[in-house]
Amino acid sequence: MSRRVMLTSTLLITVTVVLAPFYWLVVASTHSTADVFGSPPPLLPGGHLAENLASLESAVGFGRVVVNSTVIATIYTLLAGLVCTMAGYGFAKYTFRGKEAMFGLLMLGLVIPGHVTLVPLFKMMLALDWLNTYQAIVLPNLALPFGIFLMRQSMSALPDELLAAGRVDGCGELRLFWRVVLPPMRPALAALGIYLFLYQWNDFVWPLIALRTRDAYTIPLAIASMQGANDTDYGAILAGTAVAAIPMAILFLLLQRHFVSGLLAGAVKE
Repeated sequence: MSRRVMLTSTLLITVTVVLAPFYWLVVASTHSTADVFGSPPPLLPGGHLAENLASLESAVGFGRVVVNSTVIATIYTLLAGLVCTMAGYGFAKYTFRGKEAMFGLLMLGLVIPGHVTLVPLFKMMLALDWLNTYQAIVLPNLALPFGIFLMRQSMSALPDELLAAGRVDGCGELRLFWRVVLPPMRPALAALGIYLFLYQWNDFVWPLIALRTRDAYTIPLAIASMQGANDTDYGAILAGTAVAAIPMAILFLLLQRHFVSGLLAGAVKE
């Protein structure tokens, strides 16, 4: 067997293993709970998708939940992207006292579990009377350590001569950032945007603590709330999970080229 055939076969098997759960998720979302747990399990689409979506809407108001998740994730991506990009630029291209120590402390955020901050965050949001609001979900994690690290590594590869030329031409620091620094960073920004959106879209623990009413629920909370002790509509849950997964899959497919190149930016120094 030639090397090409072995490589192709391995890739096909890998793709099949990776995509099989997603295919079954979409198929199962079109079946009733009884069919989902039937033997053998369904492998072709059924006719209960509309019924499952209707159950989902009546149980948790899924349309409103999708709007909540979309608004929160979009606002978070824009604000956190700006914070991480500007912080990464500062760490990459400015020299100031204590920079390395500050960056080292920031990187501790990558190894310290986020759950240890839940109690202090809850007390802070309670004191500010922000519980059950969008800002309670969006603001605490704007300075995400991984996002700052990604942008710092990407901007380290930006030539200093380009910045010096901009300053010679009379650009102020803010204009230099918007007009000179950001355009070459589009792949890294796309990678950061996908990561931030996915991070907020799938976040469960902190919204579970900060959000009190069903009207404010995000998709993960709404789906989790449908799991009952004795009776669970798995058809509706799978339909909601499929609806939540499809937009992210489409977003990644549209931006995958920028995502890969953005993650590799700054990985190799000349």
